[in-house]
Amino acid sequence: MNVDDGTFAAGDTINLDRGGNWTGSLCPGGSGAPGLPINIRPYGHGARPRIDGDEKFLSTLYLNNVQGWNVTGLEITNSGPRLVPNLAGVDVTATDFGVVNHVHLTDLFVHDVDGSNDKNAGGGSGIYCSVGGSKVRTAFNDLLIEGCHLKHTDRNGITMGGNWARDTWFPSQNVVIRGNLLENIGGDGIVPIGCDGAIVEHNVLRGGRMRALDYAAGIWPWGCDNTVVQYNDVSGMKGTNDGEGYDCDYDCKNTLFQYNYSHNNDGGFMLICNDGSQHLPYNAGNVGSRVRYNVSVDDGLHIFNISGPCLDTQIYNNTVYIGKGSTVPIVAEGNWGGDYASNTAFVNNLFYSAGDSNFVVDQLHNTRLVQNDFWGKFDKHLARTGFLHINPHFDLTKNVVPKDLKPVQASQLTQAGSGIVSGGVRDYLGTRINSQHPPVGALK
Repeated sequence: MNVDDGTFAAGDTINLDRGGNWTGSLCPGGSGAPGLPINIRPYGHGARPRIDGDEKFLSTLYLNNVQGWNVTGLEITNSGPRLVPNLAGVDVTATDFGVVNHVHLTDLFVHDVDGSNDKNAGGGSGIYCSVGGSKVRTAFNDLLIEGCHLKHTDRNGITMGGNWARDTWFPSQNVVIRGNLLENIGGDGIVPIGCDGAIVEHNVLRGGRMRALDYAAGIWPWGCDNTVVQYNDVSGMKGTNDGEGYDCDYDCKNTLFQYNYSHNNDGGFMLICNDGSQHLPYNAGNVGSRVRYNVSVDDGLHIFNISGPCLDTQIYNNTVYIGKGSTVPIVAEGNWGGDYASNTAFVNNLFYSAGDSNFVVDQLHNTRLVQNDFWGKFDKHLARTGFLHINPHFDLTKNVVPKDLKPVQASQLTQAGSGIVSGGVRDYLGTRINSQHPPVGALK
Protein backbone atom coordinates (compact mmCIF):
# COMPACT_ATOMS: atom_id res chain seq x y z
CA MET A 1 0.00 0.00 0.00
CA ASN A 2 1.39 3.40 -0.99
CA VAL A 3 -0.87 6.42 -1.04
CA ASP A 4 2.07 8.63 -1.94
CA ASP A 5 1.57 9.41 -5.58
CA GLY A 6 -1.25 11.91 -5.15
CA THR A 7 -1.59 15.33 -3.65
CA PHE A 8 -4.82 15.80 -1.80
CA ALA A 9 -6.74 19.05 -1.44
CA ALA A 10 -8.48 20.84 1.39
CA GLY A 11 -11.66 19.02 2.40
CA ASP A 12 -10.73 15.70 0.79
CA THR A 13 -11.32 12.42 2.62
CA ILE A 14 -9.36 9.19 2.29
CA ASN A 15 -11.68 6.35 3.31
CA LEU A 16 -10.11 3.02 4.29
CA ASP A 17 -12.39 0.01 4.37
CA ARG A 18 -13.01 -1.50 7.77
CA GLY A 19 -11.70 -5.03 7.88
CA GLY A 20 -9.02 -4.15 5.32
CA ASN A 21 -5.41 -5.18 5.95
CA TRP A 22 -2.49 -3.67 4.05
CA THR A 23 1.30 -3.92 4.15
CA GLY A 24 3.31 -0.84 3.28
CA SER A 25 3.46 2.85 4.06
CA LEU A 26 0.70 5.44 3.97
CA CYS A 27 2.36 8.74 3.02
CA PRO A 28 -0.06 11.10 1.30
CA GLY A 29 0.71 14.67 0.24
CA GLY A 30 -1.16 17.96 0.24
CA SER A 31 -2.47 20.27 2.94
CA GLY A 32 -5.85 21.20 4.28
CA ALA A 33 -7.10 24.70 4.96
CA PRO A 34 -8.70 26.36 8.00
CA GLY A 35 -12.03 24.61 8.53
CA LEU A 36 -11.31 22.22 5.64
CA PRO A 37 -8.85 19.57 6.82
CA ILE A 38 -7.93 16.47 4.84
CA ASN A 39 -9.31 13.37 6.58
CA ILE A 40 -8.15 9.78 6.81
CA ARG A 41 -10.77 7.61 8.45
CA PRO A 42 -12.42 4.18 8.47
CA TYR A 43 -15.32 3.42 6.18
CA GLY A 44 -18.03 0.79 6.49
CA HIS A 45 -18.42 -1.83 9.20
CA GLY A 46 -16.06 -4.18 10.99
CA ALA A 47 -12.54 -4.03 12.41
CA ARG A 48 -10.26 -1.06 12.09
CA PRO A 49 -8.37 -0.70 8.83
CA ARG A 50 -4.90 -2.13 9.57
CA ILE A 51 -1.63 -1.05 8.02
CA ASP A 52 1.65 -2.85 8.80
CA GLY A 53 4.91 -1.24 7.76
CA ASP A 54 6.53 -4.66 8.10
CA GLU A 55 9.90 -2.95 8.81
CA LYS A 56 10.16 -2.18 5.10
CA PHE A 57 9.48 1.48 5.85
CA LEU A 58 10.71 3.59 8.76
CA SER A 59 7.15 4.87 9.23
CA THR A 60 3.84 3.15 8.61
CA LEU A 61 1.97 6.48 8.49
CA TYR A 62 4.17 9.33 7.28
CA LEU A 63 2.99 12.94 7.04
CA ASN A 64 5.86 15.07 5.72
CA ASN A 65 5.72 18.86 5.26
CA VAL A 66 1.94 19.00 5.25
CA GLN A 67 -0.69 20.57 7.49
CA GLY A 68 -4.41 20.50 8.04
CA TRP A 69 -4.86 16.74 8.59
CA ASN A 70 -7.22 14.64 10.71
CA VAL A 71 -6.28 10.97 11.04
CA THR A 72 -8.57 8.72 13.07
CA GLY A 73 -9.63 5.14 13.69
CA LEU A 74 -6.71 3.20 12.16
CA GLU A 75 -4.69 0.23 13.41
CA ILE A 76 -0.97 0.72 12.76
CA THR A 77 1.96 -1.62 13.30
CA ASN A 78 5.58 -1.75 12.15
CA SER A 79 7.01 -5.07 13.25
CA GLY A 80 9.54 -7.59 12.05
CA PRO A 81 12.44 -9.81 13.10
CA ARG A 82 14.86 -6.99 14.00
CA LEU A 83 14.97 -3.90 16.21
CA VAL A 84 15.36 -1.06 13.70
CA PRO A 85 16.74 2.38 14.72
CA ASN A 86 14.40 5.33 14.08
CA LEU A 87 11.42 3.07 13.36
CA ALA A 88 7.98 4.58 13.99
CA GLY A 89 4.34 3.68 13.68
CA VAL A 90 3.24 7.26 12.99
CA ASP A 91 5.74 9.94 11.94
CA VAL A 92 4.70 13.57 11.43
CA THR A 93 7.70 15.57 10.26
CA ALA A 94 8.20 19.12 8.99
CA THR A 95 11.49 20.58 7.79
CA ASP A 96 11.98 24.24 6.73
CA PHE A 97 8.20 24.47 6.42
CA GLY A 98 7.15 27.29 8.74
CA VAL A 99 4.19 26.89 11.08
CA VAL A 100 2.44 23.52 10.72
CA ASN A 101 -1.20 24.22 11.54
CA HIS A 102 -3.70 21.58 12.63
CA VAL A 103 -2.55 17.99 12.79
CA HIS A 104 -4.97 15.82 14.77
CA LEU A 105 -4.21 12.16 15.49
CA THR A 106 -7.15 10.55 17.30
CA ASP A 107 -8.37 7.07 18.21
CA LEU A 108 -5.39 5.25 16.68
CA PHE A 109 -4.32 1.77 17.81
CA VAL A 110 -0.54 1.71 17.39
CA HIS A 111 1.18 -1.49 18.45
CA ASP A 112 4.19 -3.73 17.90
CA VAL A 113 6.59 -1.11 16.63
CA ASP A 114 10.03 -2.74 16.78
CA GLY A 115 12.35 0.25 17.03
CA SER A 116 15.74 0.19 18.73
CA ASN A 117 15.67 0.38 22.51
CA ASP A 118 18.99 2.26 22.46
CA LYS A 119 18.34 6.01 22.52
CA ASN A 120 21.82 6.79 21.19
CA ALA A 121 21.33 4.43 18.25
CA GLY A 122 18.18 6.28 17.16
CA GLY A 123 15.48 4.68 19.27
CA GLY A 124 11.98 4.41 17.87
CA SER A 125 8.44 5.54 18.68
CA GLY A 126 4.81 4.60 18.43
CA ILE A 127 3.94 8.21 17.51
CA TYR A 128 6.70 10.70 16.68
CA CYS A 129 6.17 14.37 15.76
CA SER A 130 9.21 16.49 14.89
CA VAL A 131 10.20 19.78 13.33
CA GLY A 132 13.56 20.96 12.06
CA GLY A 133 15.59 22.62 9.37
CA SER A 134 18.00 25.55 9.21
CA LYS A 135 16.38 27.83 6.60
CA VAL A 136 12.79 28.39 7.77
CA ARG A 137 11.80 28.41 11.43
CA THR A 138 9.35 25.55 11.82
CA ALA A 139 6.94 24.56 14.59
CA PHE A 140 3.59 22.91 15.20
CA ASN A 141 0.47 24.87 16.03
CA ASP A 142 -2.62 22.87 17.04
CA LEU A 143 -1.09 19.42 17.35
CA LEU A 144 -3.54 17.05 19.03
CA ILE A 145 -2.84 13.43 19.99
CA GLU A 146 -5.96 12.14 21.70
CA GLY A 147 -7.63 8.86 22.58
CA CYS A 148 -4.92 6.67 21.07
CA HIS A 149 -3.90 3.24 22.36
CA LEU A 150 -0.21 2.37 22.15
CA LYS A 151 0.99 -1.12 23.04
CA HIS A 152 4.45 -2.65 22.83
CA THR A 153 6.19 0.20 21.04
CA ASP A 154 9.96 0.46 21.13
CA ARG A 155 11.75 2.51 22.23
CA ASN A 156 9.15 5.13 23.08
CA GLY A 157 5.45 5.87 23.19
CA ILE A 158 4.53 9.43 22.14
CA THR A 159 7.53 11.70 21.57
CA MET A 160 8.53 14.90 19.80
CA GLY A 161 11.70 16.38 18.38
CA GLY A 162 13.27 19.67 17.35
CA ASN A 163 13.75 23.32 18.33
CA TRP A 164 14.51 22.82 22.01
CA ALA A 165 17.90 24.61 22.19
CA ARG A 166 17.43 28.21 23.26
CA ASP A 167 19.62 29.73 20.54
CA THR A 168 17.22 28.31 17.90
CA TRP A 169 14.10 28.01 20.08
CA PHE A 170 10.94 28.38 18.01
CA PRO A 171 8.40 26.55 20.13
CA SER A 172 5.43 24.54 19.04
CA GLN A 173 2.20 25.88 20.49
CA ASN A 174 -1.25 24.53 21.26
CA VAL A 175 0.12 21.01 21.66
CA VAL A 176 -2.30 18.71 23.50
CA ILE A 177 -1.62 15.06 24.35
CA ARG A 178 -4.79 13.79 26.02
CA GLY A 179 -6.62 10.66 27.02
CA ASN A 180 -4.19 8.13 25.59
CA LEU A 181 -3.50 4.63 26.95
CA LEU A 182 0.10 3.40 26.73
CA GLU A 183 1.02 -0.18 27.66
CA ASN A 184 4.29 -2.09 27.63
CA ILE A 185 6.48 0.72 26.33
CA GLY A 186 10.17 -0.02 25.78
CA GLY A 187 11.53 3.25 27.18
CA ASP A 188 10.01 6.73 27.64
CA GLY A 189 6.25 7.20 27.68
CA ILE A 190 5.22 10.74 26.67
CA VAL A 191 7.82 13.43 25.92
CA PRO A 192 6.87 16.88 24.56
CA ILE A 193 9.95 18.70 23.26
CA GLY A 194 10.40 22.33 22.25
CA CYS A 195 6.89 23.49 23.20
CA ASP A 196 5.34 26.51 24.89
CA GLY A 197 2.14 25.80 26.80
CA ALA A 198 1.83 22.08 26.02
CA ILE A 199 -0.90 20.21 27.90
CA VAL A 200 -0.43 16.53 28.78
CA GLU A 201 -3.53 15.25 30.57
CA HIS A 202 -5.74 12.24 31.34
CA ASN A 203 -3.22 9.76 29.97
CA VAL A 204 -2.60 6.29 31.45
CA LEU A 205 0.81 4.63 31.17
CA ARG A 206 1.08 1.02 32.35
CA GLY A 207 4.59 -0.29 32.06
CA GLY A 208 7.46 1.81 30.75
CA ARG A 209 11.18 1.28 30.32
CA MET A 210 10.34 -2.37 29.81
CA ARG A 211 13.26 -3.12 27.50
CA ALA A 212 15.50 -0.03 27.39
CA LEU A 213 18.73 -0.15 29.39
CA ASP A 214 19.48 3.58 29.20
CA TYR A 215 17.67 6.37 31.06
CA ALA A 216 13.90 6.67 30.67
CA ALA A 217 10.91 8.02 32.60
CA GLY A 218 7.15 8.09 32.22
CA ILE A 219 5.96 11.60 31.30
CA TRP A 220 8.40 14.49 30.96
CA PRO A 221 9.05 17.69 28.97
CA TRP A 222 12.42 18.73 27.52
CA GLY A 223 13.22 22.27 26.37
CA CYS A 224 9.66 23.43 27.10
CA ASP A 225 8.06 26.42 28.82
CA ASN A 226 4.72 26.56 30.66
CA THR A 227 3.94 22.86 30.33
CA VAL A 228 0.94 21.51 32.26
CA VAL A 229 1.01 17.80 33.15
CA GLN A 230 -2.22 16.86 34.93
CA TYR A 231 -4.70 14.04 35.69
CA ASN A 232 -2.35 11.33 34.45
CA ASP A 233 -1.77 7.83 35.88
CA VAL A 234 1.71 6.30 35.50
CA SER A 235 2.70 2.92 36.91
CA GLY A 236 5.12 0.09 36.32
CA MET A 237 8.21 2.01 35.20
CA LYS A 238 11.01 -0.57 35.37
CA GLY A 239 14.55 -0.13 36.63
CA THR A 240 16.39 2.74 38.26
CA ASN A 241 18.19 4.41 35.36
CA ASP A 242 15.66 7.13 36.05
CA GLY A 243 12.53 4.95 36.11
CA GLU A 244 10.38 7.66 37.71
CA GLY A 245 6.75 8.11 36.81
CA TYR A 246 7.23 11.82 36.07
CA ASP A 247 10.14 14.11 35.28
CA CYS A 248 10.62 17.86 34.88
CA ASP A 249 13.80 17.87 32.82
CA TYR A 250 16.49 19.95 31.15
CA ASP A 251 15.84 23.49 29.88
CA CYS A 252 12.25 23.74 31.18
CA LYS A 253 10.66 26.81 32.74
CA ASN A 254 7.42 27.15 34.71
CA THR A 255 6.35 23.52 34.47
CA LEU A 256 3.27 22.45 36.45
CA PHE A 257 2.61 18.87 37.57
CA GLN A 258 -0.77 18.59 39.28
CA TYR A 259 -3.46 15.97 40.09
CA ASN A 260 -1.32 13.09 38.83
CA TYR A 261 -1.15 9.55 40.21
CA SER A 262 2.18 7.71 40.42
CA HIS A 263 2.38 4.15 41.71
CA ASN A 264 4.68 1.16 41.71
CA ASN A 265 7.41 2.86 39.70
CA ASP A 266 10.85 1.39 40.40
CA GLY A 267 12.66 4.73 40.16
CA GLY A 268 10.23 6.77 42.25
CA PHE A 269 7.60 9.44 41.70
CA MET A 270 9.31 12.62 40.50
CA LEU A 271 12.63 13.60 38.93
CA ILE A 272 13.51 17.30 38.67
CA CYS A 273 16.82 17.88 36.94
CA ASN A 274 19.10 20.13 34.93
CA ASP A 275 22.65 19.88 33.61
CA GLY A 276 24.79 22.43 35.43
CA SER A 277 27.58 22.18 32.87
CA GLN A 278 25.41 23.62 30.07
CA HIS A 279 24.13 27.19 30.04
CA LEU A 280 22.77 29.75 27.64
CA PRO A 281 22.69 30.10 24.68
CA TYR A 282 21.55 26.44 24.67
CA ASN A 283 20.10 25.80 28.10
CA ALA A 284 17.88 28.24 29.99
CA GLY A 285 17.89 25.97 33.03
CA ASN A 286 15.17 24.31 35.07
CA VAL A 287 13.29 27.21 36.68
CA GLY A 288 9.99 27.55 38.50
CA SER A 289 8.80 23.95 38.59
CA ARG A 290 5.64 23.34 40.62
CA VAL A 291 4.54 19.91 41.84
CA ARG A 292 1.21 19.98 43.64
CA TYR A 293 -1.82 17.83 44.57
CA ASN A 294 -0.30 14.60 43.30
CA VAL A 295 -0.47 11.14 44.90
CA SER A 296 2.38 8.64 45.07
CA VAL A 297 1.77 5.07 46.24
CA ASP A 298 4.50 2.46 46.69
CA ASP A 299 7.02 4.12 44.40
CA GLY A 300 10.59 2.92 44.81
CA LEU A 301 14.23 4.07 45.08
CA HIS A 302 13.42 7.66 46.09
CA ILE A 303 10.17 9.59 45.90
CA PHE A 304 11.70 12.89 44.75
CA ASN A 305 15.03 13.07 42.95
CA ILE A 306 16.36 16.61 42.50
CA SER A 307 19.57 16.73 40.51
CA GLY A 308 21.54 19.69 39.20
CA PRO A 309 20.99 23.45 39.54
CA CYS A 310 17.19 23.57 39.51
CA LEU A 311 15.93 26.95 40.68
CA ASP A 312 12.79 27.95 42.59
CA THR A 313 11.09 24.55 42.77
CA GLN A 314 7.86 24.38 44.80
CA ILE A 315 6.64 20.96 45.96
CA TYR A 316 3.40 21.28 47.90
CA ASN A 317 0.22 19.48 48.92
CA ASN A 318 1.29 16.07 47.71
CA THR A 319 0.48 12.80 49.47
CA VAL A 320 3.05 10.02 49.53
CA TYR A 321 2.34 6.51 50.82
CA ILE A 322 5.18 4.03 51.34
CA GLY A 323 4.08 0.52 52.18
CA LYS A 324 5.30 -1.99 54.70
CA GLY A 325 8.68 -3.54 54.17
CA SER A 326 9.95 -0.55 52.19
CA THR A 327 12.82 1.77 53.03
CA VAL A 328 12.61 4.61 50.53
CA PRO A 329 14.28 8.02 50.91
CA ILE A 330 11.69 10.73 50.41
CA VAL A 331 14.24 13.00 48.73
CA ALA A 332 17.51 12.30 46.96
CA GLU A 333 19.72 15.12 45.73
CA GLY A 334 22.39 15.07 43.05
CA ASN A 335 24.74 17.52 41.39
CA TRP A 336 24.28 16.82 37.69
CA GLY A 337 26.85 18.96 35.93
CA GLY A 338 28.58 19.94 39.16
CA ASP A 339 25.93 22.02 40.92
CA TYR A 340 22.98 21.59 43.26
CA ALA A 341 19.42 22.93 43.33
CA SER A 342 18.62 26.17 45.11
CA ASN A 343 15.51 27.69 46.67
CA THR A 344 13.54 24.45 46.85
CA ALA A 345 10.44 24.44 49.06
CA PHE A 346 8.49 21.49 50.49
CA VAL A 347 5.19 22.81 51.88
CA ASN A 348 2.01 21.07 53.12
CA ASN A 349 3.03 17.60 51.97
CA LEU A 350 1.87 14.44 53.73
CA PHE A 351 4.35 11.56 53.95
CA TYR A 352 3.02 8.30 55.35
CA SER A 353 5.43 5.45 55.86
CA ALA A 354 4.35 1.98 56.90
CA GLY A 355 7.99 0.97 56.48
CA ASP A 356 11.30 2.58 57.42
CA SER A 357 11.83 5.70 55.32
CA ASN A 358 13.73 8.93 55.70
CA PHE A 359 13.84 12.48 54.46
CA VAL A 360 17.47 13.46 53.92
CA VAL A 361 17.22 16.87 55.54
CA ASP A 362 20.83 17.54 56.44
CA GLN A 363 22.08 16.90 52.91
CA LEU A 364 19.67 19.16 51.04
CA HIS A 365 20.94 22.52 49.79
CA ASN A 366 18.91 25.73 50.20
CA THR A 367 15.70 23.87 51.01
CA ARG A 368 12.74 25.04 53.07
CA LEU A 369 10.34 22.68 54.85
CA VAL A 370 7.01 24.16 55.99
CA GLN A 371 4.01 22.34 57.51
CA ASN A 372 4.82 18.89 56.17
CA ASP A 373 3.32 15.94 58.02
CA PHE A 374 5.45 12.83 58.57
CA TRP A 375 3.77 9.75 59.98
CA GLY A 376 5.58 6.48 60.58
CA LYS A 377 9.28 5.77 60.89
CA PHE A 378 11.42 8.62 59.63
CA ASP A 379 14.93 9.90 60.02
CA LYS A 380 15.69 11.34 63.46
CA HIS A 381 16.94 14.58 61.89
CA LEU A 382 13.34 15.57 61.20
CA ALA A 383 13.04 16.58 64.83
CA ARG A 384 14.98 19.71 63.93
CA THR A 385 12.74 20.80 61.07
CA GLY A 386 9.55 21.81 62.87
CA PHE A 387 7.64 19.04 61.16
CA LEU A 388 4.11 17.90 61.92
CA HIS A 389 3.54 14.46 63.41
CA ILE A 390 -0.22 13.89 63.00
CA ASN A 391 -1.78 10.53 62.26
CA PRO A 392 -4.09 10.95 59.24
CA HIS A 393 -5.95 7.74 60.20
CA PHE A 394 -6.23 6.58 56.62
CA ASP A 395 -8.89 4.00 55.89
CA LEU A 396 -6.45 1.64 54.22
CA THR A 397 -7.50 -1.32 52.11
CA LYS A 398 -5.28 -4.20 51.00
CA ASN A 399 -4.40 -2.44 47.76
CA VAL A 400 -4.07 1.26 48.50
CA VAL A 401 -5.62 3.64 45.96
CA PRO A 402 -5.76 7.46 46.13
CA LYS A 403 -9.22 7.75 47.71
CA ASP A 404 -7.92 5.70 50.65
CA LEU A 405 -5.44 8.48 51.43
CA LYS A 406 -8.02 11.00 52.53
CA PRO A 407 -7.53 11.92 56.21
CA VAL A 408 -10.52 11.27 58.45
CA GLN A 409 -12.97 14.14 58.55
CA ALA A 410 -12.00 15.25 62.04
CA SER A 411 -8.30 15.27 61.28
CA GLN A 412 -6.27 18.37 62.09
CA LEU A 413 -4.70 18.02 58.66
CA THR A 414 -7.72 19.24 56.68
CA GLN A 415 -6.91 22.93 57.32
CA ALA A 416 -3.43 22.76 58.84
CA GLY A 417 -1.49 23.81 55.76
CA SER A 418 0.36 27.03 55.19
CA GLY A 419 -1.03 29.56 52.72
CA ILE A 420 2.41 30.70 51.52
CA VAL A 421 2.18 28.76 48.24
CA SER A 422 0.02 30.01 45.41
CA GLY A 423 -2.57 28.34 43.19
CA GLY A 424 -4.66 25.22 43.41
CA VAL A 425 -8.30 25.76 44.35
CA ARG A 426 -9.21 22.05 44.43
CA ASP A 427 -7.63 18.97 45.93
CA TYR A 428 -6.77 15.74 44.12
CA LEU A 429 -10.38 14.51 44.24
CA GLY A 430 -11.81 17.85 43.10
CA THR A 431 -12.95 19.14 46.48
CA ARG A 432 -12.71 22.92 46.82
CA ILE A 433 -10.14 24.16 49.32
CA ASN A 434 -9.46 27.38 51.18
CA SER A 435 -6.19 28.72 49.77
CA GLN A 436 -5.53 30.60 53.02
CA HIS A 437 -6.02 27.44 55.10
CA PRO A 438 -5.30 24.56 52.74
CA PRO A 439 -5.04 20.94 53.79
CA VAL A 440 -1.80 19.10 54.38
CA GLY A 441 -1.54 16.56 51.60
CA ALA A 442 -3.31 16.17 48.27
CA LEU A 443 -6.74 15.23 49.68
CA LYS A 444 -8.82 17.29 52.02
